[in-house]
Amino acid sequence: MLILIAGPYRSGTNDDPTLIAQNMRQMDEAALAVYRKGHTPVCGEWIALPLIRTAGSTELGDAVFTEIFHPVAIQLIDHCEGVLRVGGPSAGADEMMRQAEMKGKQTFWQLEAIE
Repeated sequence: MLILIAGPYRSGTNDDPTLIAQNMRQMDEAALAVYRKGHTPVCGEWIALPLIRTAGSTELGDAVFTEIFHPVAIQLIDHCEGVLRVGGPSAGADEMMRQAEMKGKQTFWQLEAIE
């Protein structure tokens, strides 16, 4: 399966780059675990962040960032069989799970639920 990893990126960080990196590391580790279960993981950040930089974003949360960041992940859901929720509180990650449910995709709230 192609599985989107949904977790906090900026949530709870006050935009501190070190804390954002920790959030991203947690998603990357979840992606590796999904891969090791025989599936193909994807994080929206892997696609969105290069696009955001290329489009000229100058700071987190600016208009360019907002235009691309969450919409890319929502578009990815159409191509995934499921979404795995990881990490702490995140309105964006929760929205990914709602979108996945609305689109009839599998939702996983724990890594162990993925076979």
